[in-house]
Amino acid sequence: MRQAIVVATLAAIAAAGGGYLVGQRGAAPSQPATSQPASGPVLYWRHPDQPRYAAAPQHTDDHRAYLPVRAGEDVSFDDPPAAAVAGGPRKILYYRNPMGLPDTSKVPKKDQMGMDYVPVYDGEADDGSVRLTAAKIQKLGVQSAPAERRRLGRVVRAAGVVAVDERRASVVSLRFDAWIESVANVTTGDTVRQGQPLMRVYGPALATDAAQYASVLAGSAAAYGPTGAKGARQRLENLAVPASYIAALERTRQVALSLDWPAPRDGVVLTRSAVEGMKAPAGEVLFRLADLAKVWVLADMSETDLPAVALGQTARVRPRGDPDHAFTGKVALIYPQINKETRTARVRIELDNPDLVLKPDMYAEVEIDSGTGEAVLTVPDSAVIDSGTRQTVIVDRGEGRFEPKSVVLGRRGNGYVEIRDGIDDGDWLVVKATFLIDAESNLTSALRGLTAGDAR
Repeated sequence: MRQAIVVATLAAIAAAGGGYLVGQRGAAPSQPATSQPASGPVLYWRHPDQPRYAAAPQHTDDHRAYLPVRAGEDVSFDDPPAAAVAGGPRKILYYRNPMGLPDTSKVPKKDQMGMDYVPVYDGEADDGSVRLTAAKIQKLGVQSAPAERRRLGRVVRAAGVVAVDERRASVVSLRFDAWIESVANVTTGDTVRQGQPLMRVYGPALATDAAQYASVLAGSAAAYGPTGAKGARQRLENLAVPASYIAALERTRQVALSLDWPAPRDGVVLTRSAVEGMKAPAGEVLFRLADLAKVWVLADMSETDLPAVALGQTARVRPRGDPDHAFTGKVALIYPQINKETRTARVRIELDNPDLVLKPDMYAEVEIDSGTGEAVLTVPDSAVIDSGTRQTVIVDRGEGRFEPKSVVLGRRGNGYVEIRDGIDDGDWLVVKATFLIDAESNLTSALRGLTAGDAR
């Protein structure tokens, strides 16, 4: 009956996938304690080296034929009896605690929970590793994967607000009291060019200084001293008068009582407070301009994400109202203070805005690629058993042998975690059923050395 079940199972699996690999690495059906003659019909075929089986004859990748398994061999997938070995019953060395505690006994006994102590036989490995049979591996659903080097990616997300680049903003104000005779056809939101007239102003102080300079140029230098011309010109320059006004005065010797005041840069008019006929005191802001070809995005990052963010990292910005339109920029500054109410830190991202799609005070979603710059040794997150004080992985040594290893973790991202110490590149680790294996008394015994070290 057992043989029929084995044959039917292997045949069904082989029909679906052409073969079957028991477990994930190195596990094979357990052999009986005593071998029977290899007689009877062929039940299935097995790989000559690996625990792989097929319902029909086939060949390995290197063109070797699978070996037939006959009915007389009676291969079993059940756990072999503990005392069944080729030479008869094995010698029991001692009994160990079933929960892996550093406690042994020469005679059978029970622990405080009523669990029987587990016998340790002569010849069993006591090097910190654990051996599981193929049946147990299959029941637990153990899967293994290799530790590999990869660039560890992690995306940090945050909400941001579009802001004007402070280095590209200007205000238009006068250094003297003046009256606004007229204002150009420029309103809030309009785009202006550098030198474009914004308003026409008249100022008594400006007219007085201009008249003095014109007198000096006309030959009345004696009235103002030997440095009169230079001083008169300097007074006009101190009023931030446009250079074109001074050039016209020097060319014509005629004093213009009012002048057109130009835009200091290319940009968008953010605010306009100049009104025709108003008196503008010195220093009052009449226009506010900003060049929006480049803007900032100020993102508030959680302080737990802050260590993953660094200057120069690539950031993707998507306006909240147009998430399909993405912009790419760089992290230019991490502000040096934390908001004590929100526990966030502000990060500044600079990016181009050629079509002026991004507008000041617009909300945006920010994604910062904070992955490692070079490939590091990584394992899947599911391979790590984290007790809080110790991080452990289970190394699959093959042939049903597993060994726990303490590791030092690094960054995480995309379902993987960096291993900085504890394993080597290419080691196979259990990634599925790690906690089920941990629940096995054999594994807790393998961890006994770690527990004993803590006790000491």
